[in-house]
Amino acid sequence: MDLIQRIRQFNAGRDPERLALKYRRMREDPFIFLRASCHLFQDRLTGLGATPAAPLAWLCGDLHLENFGSYKGDNRLVYFDLNDFDEAALGPVTRELVRFLASLLVGAESLGSNQRQALDLCAAFLDGYAGALAEGKARWVERDTADGLVADLLKSARKRSRARLLDSRTELSGSKRKIRIDGVKALPASASQRSRVTAFMEDFATRQPAPRFFRPLDVARRISGNGSLGVERYIILVQGRGSPDGNYLLDLKAVQPSSLLPHLAARQPRWESEAERVVAVQRRMQAISMAFLHPVRLDGHSCVLRALQPSEDRVDLSACSGRQKRLAGLVRTMGEIVAWGQLRSSGRDGSALADALIDFGTHPVWRGELIELARLCAAAVREDWATYCAAYDDGAFRSD
Repeated sequence: MDLIQRIRQFNAGRDPERLALKYRRMREDPFIFLRASCHLFQDRLTGLGATPAAPLAWLCGDLHLENFGSYKGDNRLVYFDLNDFDEAALGPVTRELVRFLASLLVGAESLGSNQRQALDLCAAFLDGYAGALAEGKARWVERDTADGLVADLLKSARKRSRARLLDSRTELSGSKRKIRIDGVKALPASASQRSRVTAFMEDFATRQPAPRFFRPLDVARRISGNGSLGVERYIILVQGRGSPDGNYLLDLKAVQPSSLLPHLAARQPRWESEAERVVAVQRRMQAISMAFLHPVRLDGHSCVLRALQPSEDRVDLSACSGRQKRLAGLVRTMGEIVAWGQLRSSGRDGSALADALIDFGTHPVWRGELIELARLCAAAVREDWATYCAAYDDGAFRSD
């Protein structure tokens, strides 16, 4: 099967309006293409041969620069951590690391870095990762101890009030709100979609300690992400602590099987659903779970319900373009976060014990081989993107 057929097959059955948006975004640059096509990357990595021997750990599965962000935990404090677990699986840590390193090499231009500087960023990431593993203690990023770009983000997130977020995503009519349909972050839900989601939320509310909090007020289709763009996903406005400024916004997203699974020899646990997999791994790896995180079913389809996480809660990479020292500090912190998540989830359902991870970080003889694999993967991504662009320009994706 050629590249274009594989892309079309992987995205089959998605919402046509949002899928067309995904295809347009993939045409913009190779970094967006990489983020939107994890399945292709995993195929390429397997085709290049075995990665260095490494311990098994819980992986977020789609590790790249944009899959870190700030969020409010279920204790209402703000954290900076991994934030996307749709592709989560049990596998060798090297598979996760190569994807992140390749994202640095592919995204170098958008970061204002040349390839030599991108390789320096790869070294900074691996320094942070190996050093945190060798220390053997699962820490987390706190507002008072964070520095650089992460500190700026956490301070901004802390100052952002719920009312301000509501004002940016909703419209107020008297004392009632409705979701703003702008074609950028939200699209209208059909009558049947609205009815299905409203019925789901009403049923969900009856099983919660505070049912009135989850009373649905409005529903819209959500535009967010790259790889998952087009899967069934909704913004839900709920009563919260009262209208208008006590309302809350939730995110309901359908979950598909991890694209890593065909490439992993490790035996995976038997999850009750794909959403159970995503939520279980997220709870294991994050220092504090995201607010309102639940595995649920919408008409039998596996979904994750959680607090809405605005795109503004990711590091603004364009703001640090060309600022190599700040970028190095950022990716070093990201390396530490990955290591802490793996340590935190060690010894669970087949993942290696912390001792094996510590030894792996203490003797990083694998570094050079991983960087070379990442360079090969980055070259393959650019080649695939060029093929995709030619096909897109010839109209290969207009019928989707």
